[in-house]
Amino acid sequence: MSDETVRNNPAKSRFELEIDGSLALAEYVLSDGVMVFTHTESPPALQGRGAASRLIHGALLQARDQGLKVRATCSFVVAYLKRHPEFADIEG
Repeated sequence: MSDETVRNNPAKSRFELEIDGSLALAEYVLSDGVMVFTHTESPPALQGRGAASRLIHGALLQARDQGLKVRATCSFVVAYLKRHPEFADIEG
């Protein structure tokens, strides 16, 4: 999984992005058509490289493609949504 593709891992309720053998994660809870992002984690090897932003961008695109609304309790995702109004249509 080192092709830098954001992948949904529904068995673990998280999105994953592997870069150079390190895994960034965005955990979520899915309920009634709403995906609530609860936690984002980027390992030290990926910090400062934009991995978390790429991860969230890909996760939000997939949520949109699935017709889901999104909410965030994770501060990183809250900040990302504020900086990216192009996702306002799926905030719910």
